[in-house]
Amino acid sequence: MREFPLPLALTARLSPVVVLAAVGWALSSSPATPADQHTNEAEHKSTSAPPAPSTAAAATKSYGAAPAPCGSVATATVKSLVPGAKTAGKEIRSTDEKLRRTCSWNALKGYDYRWLDVSFEVLDSDAAAQKEFKERTAEKSGGGAVPGLGDAGYSVVNLTTEDKQQTREGVVIAQVSNVLVVTTYNGSDFETKKAPGTDEINKGAIKAAKDAVAALKGSR
Repeated sequence: MREFPLPLALTARLSPVVVLAAVGWALSSSPATPADQHTNEAEHKSTSAPPAPSTAAAATKSYGAAPAPCGSVATATVKSLVPGAKTAGKEIRSTDEKLRRTCSWNALKGYDYRWLDVSFEVLDSDAAAQKEFKERTAEKSGGGAVPGLGDAGYSVVNLTTEDKQQTREGVVIAQVSNVLVVTTYNGSDFETKKAPGTDEINKGAIKAAKDAVAALKGSR
């Protein structure tokens, strides 16, 4: 609800008091006539503030629900990024599928392991999505912008080592109106203990993210 400017709000609050005070004075000095009552009513109507809307209009959403994530990445993309994986993917259960949906693909081919997942997260407004995008990209420092990916796009790649086994993971976050599209792609070689190159992981994550963003836009 839009608030009144202060002078008008004060007028609205004080005008009934002024009118009642005037009526009380008139009653104590002389009997009121029908004409006097009509005049008082007219003054009350003229000084009262116009009624405000009872409810504020709800903020519009470009997207009210998350689209089916397992159909968001092209079959050709899945085959190239996750060799040997079932292209249908597997949807991860969510507590509220209208607000968040995730699909995952993973496979071990020989000694090479690849994992890909895509999530759609629906927020209350574009502003909320912009704020969340900024907070998450700030947490994942060391990356860079991805031009042309949604309203804003960001990509970062990190290398981790556990028990001498390397894993390289790329994360791409895209903001599209009130939705965040988060793509994660990683890989390991269990024979050499090495991880795929940074460029391979980064490009793969961005490719899948572009598919997902296009699918989201097509769901409207």
